[in-house]
Amino acid sequence: MATPMTPTPQQWDAFVSSHPRAHILQLSAWAGQKRPYGWESARVALEDGGLIVAGAQLLFRRLPFRLGTMAYLPMAPLVTGAGQREALWSAIDAACRQRRAAFLKWEPGILEDGDPPPNAAAGFRRSPQTIQPPRTILIDISGDDAVILARMNQGTRRKIRQSQKSGVRCYQASRDDVTKFTRMMQTTGSRNAFGVHEPSYYTLAYDLFVPQHAALILAEHTDSETEDTPERADDLAGVFVFAIGKTAWYFYGASSSVKRNLMASFGVQWAAIQWAKQRGCTVYDMWGIPDEDEPALEAHFESRSDGLWGVYGFKRGWGGSVTRSAGAWDKVYNPLVYAAFQLALRVRNKAGQPEA
Repeated sequence: MATPMTPTPQQWDAFVSSHPRAHILQLSAWAGQKRPYGWESARVALEDGGLIVAGAQLLFRRLPFRLGTMAYLPMAPLVTGAGQREALWSAIDAACRQRRAAFLKWEPGILEDGDPPPNAAAGFRRSPQTIQPPRTILIDISGDDAVILARMNQGTRRKIRQSQKSGVRCYQASRDDVTKFTRMMQTTGSRNAFGVHEPSYYTLAYDLFVPQHAALILAEHTDSETEDTPERADDLAGVFVFAIGKTAWYFYGASSSVKRNLMASFGVQWAAIQWAKQRGCTVYDMWGIPDEDEPALEAHFESRSDGLWGVYGFKRGWGGSVTRSAGAWDKVYNPLVYAAFQLALRVRNKAGQPEA
């Protein structure tokens, strides 16, 4: 019979890595990534015969005015057999109450056959706010390069080849190269009007995830030396790609504002897919598109550039399938604090401020 336990980070990561639904956001390194930004973590698990058989990593953030915390459960729980969910959810609820959580926000991820959907009977209500983008594009990267390229649209294939013929060089970056990526992130955020993390966030991600679970891949182009100008390499684009199990995730991407005609963003994305394939991944998650059904996406992507619409035009051409997760769900432990939290969010959004 499975019993509760508190796993070490090493025990937990070994369990997550071996699970069919392994996800980067459940690794202990992700808790380390969020710790400097106000999040604490707790891991709850069930063990049988000394082995973890089910578990979940939770994040907690303090609410203002000492009103307790909000709990967050992304891409979990992870179970291995029937009959484990009820005991695991009891342990999750106990961990939330122990840390004075006013509510738990749960993002289960993409449900598979046999996964019970969130519902009111389990104490959950659909949340008006999400933390991770609920809709994405999943690319099948099984098969050889010709097969993968054949799934893409003609324009994407042409731009990949154009970047290669133009002499764009893609390479796995060192820690010292992270500053190149952060500069391009600032450029990309300013150009496309979306927020980016501070530079130290990406340096921390490099330290925590590379090389075991991630790679920072950059693209550059070097002008030939002439009598009047020395040889010079321009940083053109970058992709921060993460992987565990059979899935890779394209979390962060950047591009400069020079030599955009060389299509380096396509070349570096193709290099990231190659990296994922070499690790044995068969799915490449483009991570984040507008939360609309496919007919609406196709009808409006050429006329809209706000929010995630600006990246959909790029992501749609890689031959993937539009997929929606189960979204976000809230379980309320303190109704008064939860109501005040929702009111504060409505006031802030009405004032035009972005959600946290």
